[in-house]
Amino acid sequence: MIRVANAPCSWGVIENTETESAPKTYLDVLDEMAAAGYVGTELGDWGFMSTDPKVLIPQLEARNMAMIGSWVSVRLYDADYHQAGVEAAVRTAKLLAAVGGQDPFIIIGDDHSTVPSRHDVSGRVTPDLMLDDAGWAEYTAGAMKVAEAVKKETGLRSLVHHHGATYVETGAEIDKFLSLTDPDLIGIVFDTGHCMLGQADPAEMLRKHASRIQHVHFKDFRPDLVAQADANNWGYQELIAQGVFPELGKGAVDFPAIYAALQDINYDGWIVVEQDMLPGMGDPAASAKRNRDYIRSIGL
Repeated sequence: MIRVANAPCSWGVIENTETESAPKTYLDVLDEMAAAGYVGTELGDWGFMSTDPKVLIPQLEARNMAMIGSWVSVRLYDADYHQAGVEAAVRTAKLLAAVGGQDPFIIIGDDHSTVPSRHDVSGRVTPDLMLDDAGWAEYTAGAMKVAEAVKKETGLRSLVHHHGATYVETGAEIDKFLSLTDPDLIGIVFDTGHCMLGQADPAEMLRKHASRIQHVHFKDFRPDLVAQADANNWGYQELIAQGVFPELGKGAVDFPAIYAALQDINYDGWIVVEQDMLPGMGDPAASAKRNRDYIRSIGL
């Protein structure tokens, strides 16, 4: 059964992005998620929510909310950073296991926006910017190292998030990454908005990689802003600030087609709404409710 969750990034808690401090506490965010009709949450940046299971579990239970996973940044393209990524992932996985048992998962996210040549052309990446063979070997070794450590220490699954301003942004890069990694060890978080940012068709990619998709992010996308990016010198962070990922139903993602594809592949995991919100971009609680209402309108 597909269940619908939200994530702290919809309230401005976004890794690698220059923002003010989160305007609300995690308890406020959980209250607003529950009020809008969501039944699960991701953890958000380490330290935003309590990292003490004895504190966090009762707060989730009081709102009938499940803890479903957490993004962990790992600089996959640089082996010197892999061990730090392993340590962060294992620390996070131990918290998730203590709070949610064996159901949550680690979302391995490359340390996005840290390579200018990729950040500055996000949404317009060309094939010549793909990693070479040595680069792919280093990149995938880092992901496998993290996933192996998480599984050994906690038994939890690890999934990789294809993402703008990383080396796994385009459809071809998703294909390449999955071809080089162990399907028994690493799945994928499929993100509709990031898929379109990477110049690929979400419904087509869902069907193509059905066996690896274990988690889905619903995010809309505005291609008109990417079309303006070169003229305005916008990289990934500037696109976020401009609202490249708007409320569901207000961009170019065909969510009814996405839902049909999910049914075709018999998907029964979580759908998480992720609408990256920075301070001043609107009312997160109101937006979260409109996003939940939109998802109901397509049958979920």
